[in-house]
Formats: sequence, C-alpha cells, structure tokens
Amino acid sequence: MKIIETTEEIKNINVKEAIIMNTQIQQTPYDNLSTSELEEILKSRKESEAKKLEKEKMQYEKNRDEKVEKMILTAQCLFRELSEFKQYMHIEMEDQAVKLSEYGKIRSNSKGGFSISNADDTMRVKRRRDTEPSWDERSSKAVELIKEFLSDTIKKRDLKLHEILLSFLERNANGDLEYSRVMDLYKHEDKFDDPRWKEGLRLMKESFSNHLKGFGYEFKHKDENGQWHNILLNFSSL
Repeated sequence: MKIIETTEEIKNINVKEAIIMNTQIQQTPYDNLSTSELEEILKSRKESEAKKLEKEKMQYEKNRDEKVEKMILTAQCLFRELSEFKQYMHIEMEDQAVKLSEYGKIRSNSKGGFSISNADDTMRVKRRRDTEPSWDERSSKAVELIKEFLSDTIKKRDLKLHEILLSFLERNANGDLEYSRVMDLYKHEDKFDDPRWKEGLRLMKESFSNHLKGFGYEFKHKDENGQWHNILLNFSSL
C-alpha cells in the first residue's frame, strides 16, 4: 500500500476529487437522454400543465356560476316581493285617500298626492303623483317657427340671448322636449311680438299633454335627533 507523504501529491489528489465532484454536480438526469425522450417528457409536462389549467378553469367557472345563480334568484325574489309590496301600497293608500276625503283632509282639487304620518310624527308615507309630459306633432311646427324667428331677429341683436332661448328647445336622448326647459321658454313669452314667436308658443302649448304614469311612494323616518331620513325603494319601473 502506497503512503502519500508529500504536500504536492495531496494537492493533486484534492484537485482530481474536486473535478470529479464538480462534474457530478453539473450533470442532470436529462443529460444522458435522447432528443425523442426529452420531447416525450416535454409533451407529458405540457399535458400535465394543461390539465391543471383546465381544472382551475372549471373550478373558477363553477364557483362563478353558483354565485351568479344565487344573486339572480335573490334579485328575482326581491323583485316579486317589491312588486307585491307596491300593489299593497296602491290598495292601502287608495283606501286611505278615500278616508281622508271623507274626513275632509284632502283638498277638493287634489290630484291624488298626499302624505300621512303617525301620531308621534316620526314616520311618514307620501303618495306621489307621477306624470309624463309629452308634445304632439304640432310641437315640431312650433319649434320651427320659434327657431326661424330667433335666427332672423334675436341672433343679430343679442347672440347670448339667442343661445339661451335656443337651448330651451333642445331635445333629450329620447328625442323629446324637456318639460323644465319649455317652462323656462314660456317665461320669455311677453318679450317679443313677432307673429312667429307668438304662434310658435301657442302651438307649443296646444300640443302639450301630461299623462299620469302612476303613483309613486316615499317613506321617511325621523331619528333621535329629529332628522328625517329616506327609506329608498325604487318603484318607478314596476
């Protein structure tokens, strides 16, 4: 058996061992595999990742669909309850309107709107008469006459006033005139004597009608500080 005595021999042996160890560390299990074997491994990994993604997708969609179904079913239930409650309000408030009329608490010229409160004046229910203003075909001729007068006369004298009066004839997204704007237009009725202006406003008034859409309801309660708060229930689309 050979005994190593010199430092140089020991050093050479350590270098050889280090090289062998480094080679072993750098080597991977795939180094000795063929290209086809590596492609098969890659294909298998891709399939595994695809199955994982598909599973995650299915779990997400299942969870989403369950939530959507629960929310829609709850919304439908609330819609039915709200519709039934509105019918209940119609019956109860109409009955109250008859009682108030007999009792003399509703004006003879009332169009159906009124409020009732409890004895402590901490709860209040209001029936609101909801109407929908509209203008028939005569309004088109009215707008034509008014615009003609404004462009021929007012625009030359007062451009700012011309733009203001013209804005009162603007239509909304549905193509309808706006009630509040037309009412503002009427405020200027006595400012001009031009026949087109007079005739336009006359036709505008004749073409107007206000249709009852139905009754809306408002609910309020008073807190301990005496402040009123609304209980918001949207009946407008029911």
